[in-house]
Amino acid sequence: MKLRIINGRLLNPATKQDEVAVIDIAAGRIVGINSTEDFSADQVIDAAGKVIIPGLVDLSVRLREPGNEHRATLETEMYAALAGGVTSLVLPPDTDPSLDEPGLVEMLKHRARQLNQANLYPLGAMTVGLKGEVLTEMAELTEAGCVAFSQANKGLLNLATLNRAMLYAKTFDYTLWIQPSETDLASSGVAASGAFASRLGLSGIPVQAETIALHALFELQRSNKVRLHLCRVTSAEGIELVRQAKARGLPVTCDVSINHLHLTDTDIGFFDSNYRLYPPLRSQRDREAITQGLLDGTIDAICSDHTPMDDEEKLLPFAQAEAGAVGVEILLSLVYKWAQEHKVPLLDALAKITLNPYQILKAGAPALPPCGQIAVGAPADLAIVDLGEYWQVNRQTLVSQSAHTPFSGYEVPAKVKMTIVGGRIAWE
Repeated sequence: MKLRIINGRLLNPATKQDEVAVIDIAAGRIVGINSTEDFSADQVIDAAGKVIIPGLVDLSVRLREPGNEHRATLETEMYAALAGGVTSLVLPPDTDPSLDEPGLVEMLKHRARQLNQANLYPLGAMTVGLKGEVLTEMAELTEAGCVAFSQANKGLLNLATLNRAMLYAKTFDYTLWIQPSETDLASSGVAASGAFASRLGLSGIPVQAETIALHALFELQRSNKVRLHLCRVTSAEGIELVRQAKARGLPVTCDVSINHLHLTDTDIGFFDSNYRLYPPLRSQRDREAITQGLLDGTIDAICSDHTPMDDEEKLLPFAQAEAGAVGVEILLSLVYKWAQEHKVPLLDALAKITLNPYQILKAGAPALPPCGQIAVGAPADLAIVDLGEYWQVNRQTLVSQSAHTPFSGYEVPAKVKMTIVGGRIAWE
């Protein structure tokens, strides 16, 4: 189908465009932006009063297949992604079984193609079963469709194994995605160490769990120059270490979750298990450091860290509840809210969830098709959004199979009205 979008305000971080535009789409691609050539459209979409943005690229969306279909399914969570304007998403490898076999990766890719919803980019497991002992066959997993390799949130590997993984990845120019967390310091904690956790009687995860892991990572990285992407940095001290590593020229990028951008440990309140997250929410000082890191470029991207949970796992005492929350549907709204609060130029804020995540992905997967941008010849993956429409986050408005989020009950701006993937209207 040929589509023409008219009267919408185009916001395109890749080209810094902010103008009313006409966009022509044919054969799944963008064939014209304000083109003067004749174009016969099958459908004209009037986006007056709305913005046209690149489809979002979310660096962490758990789909719960295979192995955890009681929490969510590929179909429900891909549809939730479309409802949030997300057209490309990265799947962590902590499925059940984990993504350590090429056949499993190929099956997931095939399922995603059949559903014909968002674009799926799996991360391969760095070690067999994510047990941190035996390295996977990264080359075979890459051929099956993995874009990089990770231990998900399993914490830092044994350093000898980690060093071997770095050498392997450097040899084949792969990227390792690592959540900086020292396992011995973090494994028994349920909240950020500090006065608030102490008053609640909750076991803490100290900042040192993050900083010690970062020191180890950067020391090993200095010798082999492997490309690292750091997932969900949370502390002021950790962000400063990333800043120093970048200044030394180490090939490192990092992201933060939308939860840590808006919330702090005191938001836990009276043991609200919706705020039970991993890594944990930290202090106001840490939250301010995250904003500063985003503004000065230390932090490259923002993700939803979408992790659906069922009621049996969340409706428990705080320390017993599973860590995780949904977020793929509210990523855009919360980034826009943050931009409003901190007077961040909208194009700069959008880059953190479109262009920058794409560049992180492409660094380790050069054959990746363009995403996170609107350009002639690129796949027609975009969203039409009413920035002025507010909506309430609750079980009735969320499409995800799970509705457990710390933002439940919040009224947020920016409602996605239409999502187009590969030139097809996938959500309306």
